[in-house]
Amino acid sequence: MSPGSDESRPPRAGRPPARGPGSVDLRFDGWITGIGTASGTRLVLGHWPRSPFGSFSDVMVERTDGRRTLLAPTRQVADFIAGTYSFDEVRVVPVGVRIAGARWSVSAGAPLDLAFTVGRRGVLGSLLRVAGPLVSRPACAVLTDPLSRLLLGVPTRGSAGGGRYEWYGARDLHRLSSATAVLDGQALGPLAPVDPPVRFGFASTPRTPCQVRVTTTVRGPEPAPAR
Repeated sequence: MSPGSDESRPPRAGRPPARGPGSVDLRFDGWITGIGTASGTRLVLGHWPRSPFGSFSDVMVERTDGRRTLLAPTRQVADFIAGTYSFDEVRVVPVGVRIAGARWSVSAGAPLDLAFTVGRRGVLGSLLRVAGPLVSRPACAVLTDPLSRLLLGVPTRGSAGGGRYEWYGARDLHRLSSATAVLDGQALGPLAPVDPPVRFGFASTPRTPCQVRVTTTVRGPEPAPAR
């Protein structure tokens, strides 16, 4: 679960639609990390210690030719994410995350080895941290959306696939200081801006590589049980 823009799905104005019969609010609490590389390949890591699917991590990859790949740890998670965002390829592989202080290491089966270092918290991160849980509420997403678009170039709410609506509540923000990645045996080069924006859903990550502490809520049909 991570943001990314898709021009075919423009964000809707106004508040999220009311919850109707058969509709549920699914909350994902964790971190989204947006990484650009010198090769032009961009990666978005979602690390979710608390979610309706338990603790999991996933990685979205967009290559220089525009091909979008999802790396997800189970078929249930893969089906839900692929039903919410847009991909050209979905791979179900073990996705493991190790955290040692500021250093994060990610292994996604054979396709991907990723490591990055989380840097300082800026002024915006400090403000978000003070705001705390309030920012995860739908009404707050409506209020903060214009500010997020202005400061980060990222909307906080919009329509998603599968008849779903999604909003983000950012609770902290750190820039990344370094990153290395090997995808399908090819080194992707050093850290670079997330440019052009990724195209997985209604919003991209910020252009500056960073990690955002976030609560994401998805409103829509209840997901299918695990198979």
